[in-house]
Amino acid sequence: MYAIIATGGKQYKVSEGDVIRVEKLDAEVGTSVTFDQVLAVSDKELKVAGDAAKATVTGTVMDQGKARKVIVYKYKRKTGYHKKNGHRQAYTQVKIDKINA
Repeated sequence: MYAIIATGGKQYKVSEGDVIRVEKLDAEVGTSVTFDQVLAVSDKELKVAGDAAKATVTGTVMDQGKARKVIVYKYKRKTGYHKKNGHRQAYTQVKIDKINA
């Protein structure tokens, strides 16, 4: 059984027991989170849109952290313009506990 959920502007295909990294959620480590924006659910047959609208996915927050640094380097030739910048995206690691279809 799997479900397709939307959170943080992205879509994830999840099943029970999966560990996923999503955009930062406002939740403490160890608390439970519920994803109610379920786009599709499949157990024996695929249910989409209206049929999947009643489904929810629950998970437990395992970690809050920052991803590896991405270097952003800007350069314009012949002008002496160099700009180096780094970015670390915040994430939340969630373990999927149950798919309620």
